[in-house]
Amino acid sequence: MNSRFLRHLQLTLLALDFISINAVFYIAQFFFSRESLINVSAEYSNFGFLLSFFWLFVTMFGNVYKEKHIMSFEIFTKSSMYAFVYFLALILLYLFFFKQYVISRAFLFVVLSLIPVALLFNRFLYLAIYQYFKRKDYLISKVVVLGYNNLSKRLVHYLEGEGINKEILGYCEEVSNVDELSRYPILSNISGALDICKSMGATEIYSTIAPEQHPAIYQLIQKADENCIRFKIIPDISFFVKKKVHVEYMNEIPVISMRKEPLEDLGNRIRKRGFDIAVSSFVILFFLSWMIPIIGLLILLESRGSIFFVQARSGKDNKSFPCLKFRSMKVNAASNHLQATKNDMRVTKIGKFLRRTSLDEFPQFLNVFIGNMSIVGPRPHMLKHTDEYSLLIGQYMVRQFLKPGITGWAQVSGYRGETKEVSQMQKRVEHDLWYLENWNPFLDLKIIFLTVFNTIKGEQNAY
Repeated sequence: MNSRFLRHLQLTLLALDFISINAVFYIAQFFFSRESLINVSAEYSNFGFLLSFFWLFVTMFGNVYKEKHIMSFEIFTKSSMYAFVYFLALILLYLFFFKQYVISRAFLFVVLSLIPVALLFNRFLYLAIYQYFKRKDYLISKVVVLGYNNLSKRLVHYLEGEGINKEILGYCEEVSNVDELSRYPILSNISGALDICKSMGATEIYSTIAPEQHPAIYQLIQKADENCIRFKIIPDISFFVKKKVHVEYMNEIPVISMRKEPLEDLGNRIRKRGFDIAVSSFVILFFLSWMIPIIGLLILLESRGSIFFVQARSGKDNKSFPCLKFRSMKVNAASNHLQATKNDMRVTKIGKFLRRTSLDEFPQFLNVFIGNMSIVGPRPHMLKHTDEYSLLIGQYMVRQFLKPGITGWAQVSGYRGETKEVSQMQKRVEHDLWYLENWNPFLDLKIIFLTVFNTIKGEQNAY
């Protein structure tokens, strides 16, 4: 991606949304006050400031304006829609907890109805803004590629992509190394690359040839710096591993890992743990405090045994932990190795209700508070299943890099309950790995929302 093009686009879209939200607020305030429907006060000024702050907050954490979102109208519009839902939730929480009764409800309705209209209008305006910036010559980087090989051809294919905003001038390669017609011209040999860049106005050089393979490249790097031409080296990682990898740095040392893991970052782990503590504390105080005695009594009235079912399950780093549930079955010897099936005779009457409504999982908020589970994450499996499936499914154990969750991306995507076939578990693992590589706070909120929605709607596999 052309960084100047991206920066211009991001700042323009952010400014446009910011202006639109404030314009809606102040225009509505003007007309309401003119008609004597409201008295402008400090509460209204504070509310106007919070509208801007909340939008900046949700778009920052939701990465609404990041590259992969704003390069597609559909993705940008969808991410903005999700951001508005969180934006609206923050406003409602503010109004509820701070008891803002002074602010007119009619005024609120008008403002909160017009803001999404203004944002949607901006998304259509985005198409014109995108094309405007794309045509600006000063935002287009002219590129010369050193080397003509499979890596350089893959690089050129990427640089040709929509939204990259780079003009490929051609290749610089020794003629003896070229044995086919190239899509772009061979401009010169390696030694003449700098002269070509200066004569054609190139601003970037991408080298797919390592300096150690061609010592002249070291001198070329120095000369490029002196002429304000950015020099970038594309290493051929396929020499080490032939699959998509994630590259990061420990100071100047490049580190290749098999995947991106946002929760390896300490700040992200603290953020997720703080959310877990806050939510689990709320549920324990306001729900489990009365659910445990009431549901416990109903369980005991129907069958003898403990009100809790405690089972060792696989946790983070494959360390087992005692997973809590309300007991939904009669006490039986097969509970630690046999999954619940449809019309399972072991399930009690109260157990059917608990499982169908997912209330049997609520004691796991105690596990979350203790720290051996999270609100969202891969579901913890029985130790027997971990041992079995780890032999049958590649990358199965990667899901154990995370704390298990009460709910997860696989569950809200339709992969919960009994797994009769290995392919069903394979799909669950794929979804768990996608979550591991794409975690962000708003994804957790989305999964929680979908979990509640699916519970209310009723799920076919909840038995």
